Amino acid sequence: MGISISAAGSLFNRAKNRTAEIDGEFLLKVFAVGLVALPLFLFVLYPLIHILGRSFQTADGLGLENYITVLGTRRFFLLLYNSFAVTLLTTGITVFLAYGFAFATQRTRVPGKNVFRLIALIPLFAPSLVQAQGLLLLMGRNGIINRTFGTEYSIYGFWGIVISSVLYVFPYAFLIFSASLAAADNRLYESSRILGAGPFRTFMTVTLPSTRFAVMAATFVVFTLVITDFGNPMVVGGDYNVLATEVYNQVIGQANFELGTVIGMVLLLPVAAAVAIEKVLNKNHYGLLSEHATPMVIEPHHLRDGFFAVYVTLICLCILAVLGIVIFASFTHLWPYRLDFSLRHYAFDVQNGIQPLYNSIYTGLMAAGIGVTATGLAAYVTERFNTFFDTPLYFLCIVPAAVPGMVLGLGYIMAFNNPSNPVYAIYGSLLLIAICNVYYYHAQGFLIASTSMKQISSTYDEASAILGGTFIRTVRKITLPLMWPTLLGVAVFFFMRSMVTLSAVIFLMTPSTQVAAVSVLLLEDRGAVNQAAAFSVCIMAVVVSVLLVARILLNTFGHRHISLIR
Repeated sequence: MGISISAAGSLFNRAKNRTAEIDGEFLLKVFAVGLVALPLFLFVLYPLIHILGRSFQTADGLGLENYITVLGTRRFFLLLYNSFAVTLLTTGITVFLAYGFAFATQRTRVPGKNVFRLIALIPLFAPSLVQAQGLLLLMGRNGIINRTFGTEYSIYGFWGIVISSVLYVFPYAFLIFSASLAAADNRLYESSRILGAGPFRTFMTVTLPSTRFAVMAATFVVFTLVITDFGNPMVVGGDYNVLATEVYNQVIGQANFELGTVIGMVLLLPVAAAVAIEKVLNKNHYGLLSEHATPMVIEPHHLRDGFFAVYVTLICLCILAVLGIVIFASFTHLWPYRLDFSLRHYAFDVQNGIQPLYNSIYTGLMAAGIGVTATGLAAYVTERFNTFFDTPLYFLCIVPAAVPGMVLGLGYIMAFNNPSNPVYAIYGSLLLIAICNVYYYHAQGFLIASTSMKQISSTYDEASAILGGTFIRTVRKITLPLMWPTLLGVAVFFFMRSMVTLSAVIFLMTPSTQVAAVSVLLLEDRGAVNQAAAFSVCIMAVVVSVLLVARILLNTFGHRHISLIR
């Protein structure tokens, strides 16, 4: 039985249309890959290439003179020693304290766990140098302790940087350990008890090995945060200089960009090495929970619970004391001479007034919009397209994790402060500062989004394709409705980090684009303690307000279990 000419023509037209749809979808996917890759090349790799080139630039052309000048001095090795001394000690103390705190909140019957968790996360809502602010107000030369007891203790120097850095990075390590200790197979602990193992032996043979990857992850996260931070060393370091403060001094203080780029490249190496080592060590990470695992049962133990109750209380008191004294100082008439209540510092009768706070909010909102779009699209492309570009694109998406904020910001000066560069059109604007924040934190936002994307079965996409759904329709009707709570969390993450970050944007400031975190540093540097404290309090208030709004929004739509603190 033959096929009529009209039927054959209809089949041909359908095939032709289907081929056109496939070609159009392929081109759309290529375009999406380009939308992810090109900004990463432009706003991450391109600035780094410029820093590398500038570090070899001398008066006589290209050469190693800058490296010889920097690396051949005794001062450089002193800076290197200072940086590693502070970073290694801070890392060790933080990992130890945060592990114990997470253990107390996840593996004991300590009362008030939710309150303790919230207090541990408070430093995330404040600029990194708030911890140094609080230490100076407590234990500085004019601190409340010295003035109350008539002592002359000074917190400036090595120990001031270590203590403030521990408080700054503590919540990051705590979050990692808390997530790791939250899940456990009770059968292992039952077996340990049956075999006669005591609590300490059970911890050493069961608990600690099961969290070894969290220990490694927390170690490298803390290491990279501390060695690249310059806010706390600038405020409380005194004469104790580190590599991060030297980059700032060379570029801002002496306009010595060549030597600044050399130190920036040196600072890049340990961070990149730490990230690479962490990836290698975690390469063989596997799940420790099987489908037969039973939930962990925490039995009451008065001695253990009492000890950890005291432990977490002391740590929380330290956190509250440091942040609380900043809030208190913002409401005093003149610290430390007139401590009567006053709101005059919230009038912001300083240079630029309250505009830096508004600039921070605008920047944060732009970073939230750009960041959630960039990382959400990157997660979808790498998890759903299954193309040749997936692996290199994934690597490109996490490269920013190895780039210190100061190095990236310095690269923006080198790369974009040129009228021949198209990006020069937004140079010196809040938009460029928002973009810098997005790509500084791109790796973290991308990993949050991609982790959530992995939890959505690909069968949804397959079913949509079988029913004739296009790529755009599938994303709009299936992916976005399932992903929106996570994407909201990613947006809040970018907003929060943009409000409190300092190192990534310090080199991009102009009088009209100054942000609140930088205002805190500048006010603190010139001794305007009360005004600096007021700015810090306003930053924290804005961040907490946004978190509350997002939490209410999630609760309204029935997503109470989703955490906004990543």
